[in-house]
Amino acid sequence: MTMRDPPGILLVRRFRGRDWSVDTYRYVVLLVTFIAYTSYHASRKPSSIVKSVLHSDNLGGRGRNAYPWPVGEVFSKRELGGLEGNVGEGKGWAPFDGEDGTSKLGEIDVAFLACYSIGMYVAGHLGDTLDLRLFLTGGMVGSGVFVGLFGIGYFWNVHVFWFYLVMQMVAGLFQATGWPSVVAVIGNWFGKRKRGLIMGIWNAHTSVGNISGSLLAASVLEYGWGWSFIVPGAFIFIGGIIVYLFLAAYPEDVGFPFLNGSGENNAAIPADVEALQNESKPKGTKEDNTALQSASGSRRSIKLSEACMIPGVIPFALCLFFSKLVAYTFLYWLPFYLSCTAIGGEYMSVKSAGNLSTLFDVGGIVGGILAGYISDKLKARATTAATFMYAAIPSMILYHIYGNASTTMNILLMMTTGLFVNGPYALITTAVSADLGTHSSVRGDSRALATVTAIIDGTGSLGAALGPLLTGFLSTKGWHFVFGMLSLGALIAGLLLSRLVIAEIAERAKKPAVSGQHYPGADASEPLLHDQR
Repeated sequence: MTMRDPPGILLVRRFRGRDWSVDTYRYVVLLVTFIAYTSYHASRKPSSIVKSVLHSDNLGGRGRNAYPWPVGEVFSKRELGGLEGNVGEGKGWAPFDGEDGTSKLGEIDVAFLACYSIGMYVAGHLGDTLDLRLFLTGGMVGSGVFVGLFGIGYFWNVHVFWFYLVMQMVAGLFQATGWPSVVAVIGNWFGKRKRGLIMGIWNAHTSVGNISGSLLAASVLEYGWGWSFIVPGAFIFIGGIIVYLFLAAYPEDVGFPFLNGSGENNAAIPADVEALQNESKPKGTKEDNTALQSASGSRRSIKLSEACMIPGVIPFALCLFFSKLVAYTFLYWLPFYLSCTAIGGEYMSVKSAGNLSTLFDVGGIVGGILAGYISDKLKARATTAATFMYAAIPSMILYHIYGNASTTMNILLMMTTGLFVNGPYALITTAVSADLGTHSSVRGDSRALATVTAIIDGTGSLGAALGPLLTGFLSTKGWHFVFGMLSLGALIAGLLLSRLVIAEIAERAKKPAVSGQHYPGADASEPLLHDQR
């Protein structure tokens, strides 16, 4: 046993009298990281749910459905003159209740996402240097504290803008620890075979987090909007404790050799072998010490400049800038848009708008899995991502034009839009990042998974900050301006991958895909990408 062994795993070993198999560890890693990033996204959702409560001048009242979907009514009509629990007489909450309320809410969003983006670059470097389990735990606990403090402003009767601004900025810095860490952990435990499909399924945590965050925030909204932040904050805090207890960041941390490589390496370790660590490999031996030298806390990180030179990093990072601009605009503003839009001639309550918005993420789950599966089959990450982005354009236009015809039409078009918007976003932030982070140019002692993930997602998060900010201003001019911005963003995202798409098509035409052929955008696609340095 080493000081890097998670306490929960040590306890399991003590009770079982033997260690888990490699496959069991992989299942546990998938589950723990899934829970971790579900809680990250759940803690980001409250601000979108309470927007219509904080700035309610133009809403004219709220519905009184006591419980959110799926317990109570799903899409209740707004009852004019009603109150949304005790959120404050339907007059909003200073300083967000004035004419510039939507702009201030947009500034709150951009402050969070700007700090998240900046922190991502630092977090990626630290994630390749520090113990990932402890680093991720600290980020989750810190996020829970500051998300909760934002909600405390309701109980402390705080009406000062800078208080909410600072809480979101600090929360954004802590949230930056999440994505580079979880992708690095998954990349350490899983090779490239079917990585797109595995990570597409695993990446459902993003949409599951958005859905659970919406339901958690809406379920306690009637008791005061502050609870809509405190409950998700407690969720991610508890998730941090689970990570500390059960997450093995690297196979070497629990006594297994380096698994991130070819299928042959993985196959060399029998999945059904469950033996005592002391019996299979005495601690303190030369082999054990060698394994520990390459464990998470002993790895040498790669420089940001070196990571940027990995073929494919910059094009995918720029594509993600515009992809996340689109995705995060829906994340932060869709419930507000629904509450302001007459669907079938009737307006919805704030809770019902929040509940309805979760169906966008249901489509996103399907999109992430579908994009990963298609990219594995075609061995063409860039082509898959670009195709989805182009398909998102007509989907968003149709949703804006016909989404208000009826609730059924709104649901169908919303889920279709979520599928095409979240598909490439999920693919680039998971499989593509892991592919590039294990590129042959950084093999050996260096590890670049967290750093490359941070560069790609950090750049994407700049777009995620810009989208909601622009929406705060453009929505006052008309929602058709917002959807025009989103369509333009999707178009640019697809065009930025044009060079990689052409290269993938040319490579595919040159020789048919065979089993084990390299993936474009990863070291499996080096012949394709090295020409583009």
